[in-house]
Order: sequence, then structure tokens, then C-alpha cells
Amino acid sequence: MHASSISQHLERRKALRSFLGVSPALVAIGLFLIVPILIVIGYSLMEANPYGGVNKVFSSDAYTSLLFERQLDDSLAFADSYLLIALRSIGIAGLTTVITLLIGFPVAVWLAMQPVRRRGLLIFLITVPFWANLLIRTYAWILLLRNTGVINNSLMGLGVIHEPLQLLYTDGAVLLGLVYTYAPFVVLPIYATLEKMDTRLLEAAQDLYAGRIRTLRKVVLPIAKPGIFAGAILTFVPCLGAMIAPELLGAAPG
Repeated sequence: MHASSISQHLERRKALRSFLGVSPALVAIGLFLIVPILIVIGYSLMEANPYGGVNKVFSSDAYTSLLFERQLDDSLAFADSYLLIALRSIGIAGLTTVITLLIGFPVAVWLAMQPVRRRGLLIFLITVPFWANLLIRTYAWILLLRNTGVINNSLMGLGVIHEPLQLLYTDGAVLLGLVYTYAPFVVLPIYATLEKMDTRLLEAAQDLYAGRIRTLRKVVLPIAKPGIFAGAILTFVPCLGAMIAPELLGAAPG
């Protein structure tokens, strides 16, 4: 009984030390993430002032206006415009995440299989685009995709087409811009999980006559799951609030 109480006491002390160790991070998260969100929620529940700012009066108009619009007789009618926009954003973000995973996973596996002396250079090349501002990189896609851009001029010069293709200001252009922007956020987490993979596991799979697809599915994929999950989150969440690519590549001027 005495030994059990000592063990429980030691476990409590260990848990307390662990909590004290992460407490600075918890305080920082509370101050710089949770508190600002609570402030925004508080302001959203106040009445909007037509001249700017808010009146310190409770109002749920900010939330009811998402699904309803006020008629001339002051009644509320269902409006699906904001809902459709939200669903469209979720759809594009989800499709972008799937495409980046389909592209990024093979690239990450290939990187992990390279000799150690080459990996640093390859990772460096993947991160090079981040040296340029996102706005500049997006404008580069405009130069490529516009009616007088490189792609259309090349196809017309080769005689493949006789008039420019509408590549810019389409959903495809938005997807292309988002995939280009967030693909490294998928490649790097998956590579990080596979970098330390014991290659003897692959050799054992080969000794057991497992083909490449079966080895990939039974050995590599389970090891890469944490990186896949992290990459999906790092892609999907920012895509929901992405503005530059949809604004420049998907919205026609004027």
C-alpha cells in the first residue's frame, strides 16, 4: 500500500513537471490565439454602427445575415448566397488538398529514397520559390496563362490552336495557383516522416516477395500517415482563407 501511494505521488509530480514545462506555450497560445478570437466573437455580437465601429448593444445580425436577408417589411427570408460561397470554398480547398497529396506523396517518397548527400540540395530547390513574394509568383502565372501569354502563344505558334484558350480567370487557374502555392506544405511533412524510415523494412518486404505497390501500401504508407495528415491540414485550412490566387487567377478584371 505504501509503495502504491509513493508511485502515485511520483506520477503526480511527473505530470506537474510536464504541465509546468508546457505552461509557457499554453499561455502564449491563450494570449495570442484564443483571446483575439474571443474579442472578435464579442464584437460580432454587437450592433454595427452605420458610421463605423460598433454600438455596445447585443445583436445577432452578423450571424443571421449569413443565412437570411431582411425584406422591405422587416421580415427575414432565407438567402443561400453566403452558404453557396462557403460550400464552393470548401470544395476548392478539398480538391486542392487531394491534388497536392497526389502530387506531393510520390515526390516525398522519391526524396526519402535519395542518397543523403543529395537530399539537402533537393529540399533547397523545393523551398526556393518561397524566396519570392506570393504576389509576384501569382503574377507569374498570369503571364503564363493569359490570352497573350506564353502558353497560348506557344500553342498558336506550333499551329495546335488558332485562337487563344481561356486559361486565365477559371476554376482551373485557381486550382493551379493553389496547388503550386501549397504543394511544398505537403511534400515537406511527409518527407520528414519518411526521412528516418528504416530501409531494412523495405528489404524485408522484398525478401517476402512483396511487389512495389504492396510494399508502398503496407510499409511506406503507414509510416507516412502522420505526415500525410499534417500536410492535409497545412493545405486545407489556409486554402479556405486564400485570397491572392482566387482574386488574381479566378476573378476577371472589371
